[in-house]
Amino acid sequence: MNRRGCLVAVTIFGIFLAFRLVLSCFYAVHQTEQVIITQFGKPVGDPTTEPGLHLKLPLIQDVNRIDKRFLEWDGLTVAIPTRDKTYIHVDTYARWRISDPMTYFVRLHDERSAQSRLEDILGSETRNAIAKHDLIEIVRTDKDRKPLHDETLKAVAGTMGSIGVLPPISFGRSKIEDEIKKAAAVKLAEFGVELLDLRLRRVNYNPDVLDRIYQRMISERRQIAQRFRSEGEGEAARIAGQKERDLNEIQSTAYRKVQEIRGEADAKATEIYARAYTQNPQAAEFYGFLKSMETYRRALAKDSTIILSTDSDLFSLLKRSAPKPGPSPPLAPAR
Repeated sequence: MNRRGCLVAVTIFGIFLAFRLVLSCFYAVHQTEQVIITQFGKPVGDPTTEPGLHLKLPLIQDVNRIDKRFLEWDGLTVAIPTRDKTYIHVDTYARWRISDPMTYFVRLHDERSAQSRLEDILGSETRNAIAKHDLIEIVRTDKDRKPLHDETLKAVAGTMGSIGVLPPISFGRSKIEDEIKKAAAVKLAEFGVELLDLRLRRVNYNPDVLDRIYQRMISERRQIAQRFRSEGEGEAARIAGQKERDLNEIQSTAYRKVQEIRGEADAKATEIYARAYTQNPQAAEFYGFLKSMETYRRALAKDSTIILSTDSDLFSLLKRSAPKPGPSPPLAPAR
């Protein structure tokens, strides 16, 4: 039984080894992968890029799987000086894929090495491109894109220098990104890597100068605000002066109209009085008497002193109204 049991165990083990040996002759390739077969560490044959079940030599050949999808590279944020000596923090990212798996495997072998090589090449080309252009070229997207203008600044654009005015550019950020991509793509092709796209994700000022930039922006806006405030005060003064002129003109016109109406009324009244008091001599005399009485009422008040000549009309009326002197009393006989 022991001998028979050992034979059964050996048979089962042999079948298992044969099954494993047969299985090691096959390998499956996923549609997102490409495979390179190595024998004793050296690549043999062409890369397998078609998905499905494939054959290889067991034991002596190994399967090395390489991703066939688009891969990402996220660069570190680095401080780079521009051509106008302004330090900025630039954050970049890229998309790439393995275009030549054999070259990629021989030169880089794995994705970790590829990421390191991408960091070296893309970081270097980014620094070179940023250093050759001014800051405004990196901030502005495209030279053909028309920037938005504040309509309220158009009136002061000619009197406030460069405040609110964007200078023209020659390239723009899109062209700089293309420049970096073209320069880096040639170098990465030597490693079997195809650079699909590269973009500047974020551009920030250096924290050391960021506060000064904000203060400069605040100062510019205050200048614009002061300009608007001065223009507003001047316009307010002009409106107030115009209001005073209009008010004086209206008052003078109204006063002239009142005087004209009053003059016409006085003339009409005089005409009516003239017709009424010139009908006969007694009426004219009575009119003169009434006017004299009105003059007395206005001129003579309590404790008033008036000096008149003897030939004055007013004196004649007062003289006429004075009581006539009576006969003198008889003198007493002398004793």
